[in-house]
Amino acid sequence: MPYITPDRREAFDQALAQLAEEVTNQGELNYCIYKLSTLIIDRIGESYEKLSMCSSAMEHAKLEWYRKKLSPYEDIKIKDNGDI
Repeated sequence: MPYITPDRREAFDQALAQLAEEVTNQGELNYCIYKLSTLIIDRIGESYEKLSMCSSAMEHAKLEWYRKKLSPYEDIKIKDNGDI
């Protein structure tokens, strides 16, 4: 996951916090991810490289989510309930 500098995070964090207040289910989150990627492509233009950039970002964000959030949660549940 390519981490960005704190000053670049500031450009996104407030808008993302506001968006997070509105999202209530999986469909809405999927829509937001799709729409953000679509808006970016509308702004920077469509090419295989740019479309692939969005797809790659989604995949890598998914992997980072698993590594940082889901895997530790599963480890807790294994301790609580025993391994399979």
